Amino acid sequence: MSRISVVLFNLGGPDSLEAVRPFLKNLFSDPAIIRAPAPVRWCLARLISTRRAPVARAIYAEMGGRSPIVPQTEAQAAALVKSLNDKAGEDTWQAVIAMRYWHPFADEAVRAIREFAPDEIILLPLYPQYSTTTTGSSVEDWNRAARAAGLEVPTTTICCYPDEPGFIISLAAGTTEAVRRACNAAPGAPVHVLFSAHGLPKRVIDSGDPYQWQVERTVAAIRAALDGEGSLDGAEFTTCYQSRVGPLEWIGPSTDSDIEAAARAGAAIVIVPVAFVSEHSETLVELDIEYRKLADKVGAPAYERVPAVGTGLAFIDGLARQVVAARGRGTIQAGGKTLSNTMVCPDTLTCCALAK
Repeated sequence: MSRISVVLFNLGGPDSLEAVRPFLKNLFSDPAIIRAPAPVRWCLARLISTRRAPVARAIYAEMGGRSPIVPQTEAQAAALVKSLNDKAGEDTWQAVIAMRYWHPFADEAVRAIREFAPDEIILLPLYPQYSTTTTGSSVEDWNRAARAAGLEVPTTTICCYPDEPGFIISLAAGTTEAVRRACNAAPGAPVHVLFSAHGLPKRVIDSGDPYQWQVERTVAAIRAALDGEGSLDGAEFTTCYQSRVGPLEWIGPSTDSDIEAAARAGAAIVIVPVAFVSEHSETLVELDIEYRKLADKVGAPAYERVPAVGTGLAFIDGLARQVVAARGRGTIQAGGKTLSNTMVCPDTLTCCALAK
């Protein structure tokens, strides 16, 4: 019997309107987000967070004054432990959360793990697709916190799971249901399914980051799972990217431009968030409010959004399978790293975690 800690990584979010500006400052201070020398980055982070805070506060006010991502991640952690107990009950499991830009931070997770005194740690990002800006940044921050605390426990990182069957089944089922609602709302209208993921600056992808390639892998798996679904006969499918910020060129096409094009073509629109596993500002506000208003303005006959997978049984069981498969592969964190996945990315994607 072993004692195993699972650390769930996610972005985090402000827990009050007063926390919005420091949350943004932490976000834009991250060298994985703004790739500039430290003094320049800190100045930019202060400037951007000050300018964006009023708009961001209005967004979080729409959600009751705080981000729901922490309580949702806590619910995912509890569901994961239950699934792990069902699958590997001979071991004793702990699941803690480590947010990147607001509480609870990695340092807080380290303290909880030290008290649990595990034999092994498994790092589990709640980012299905790997990027240097998300999983890569979270793992680096975890390593910093673990070193500072002298936490030397065999540790394995699950770097990505873009086509994990439980994740795909959950999104495919949600898509089928959303298409049904759209067809009921707009009988006879063509259906346009938009697979929407968070965008990244094009230069990040050009540097070898595998995120876009993995998003496309997720979409291909969902479409394969939907094959034979009669309600989607003749439907159009597009992969697009949302949440563009700043003057840099971002990967595309953009979700808002695709919504406009689909609406002008008279299509019923179904939005599938393929890179978010919990609800937060980019689903509850950007997709549900801002983009719905855009679709209505341009005349879309229907607009439906697939929920994030959250604590859905298929998704959580899929995460548990990933964790059980990773068990026993760790090395002492201070002496090296071990990743549980087999290589899925092409060799050209040099920023893939397994390519390093």
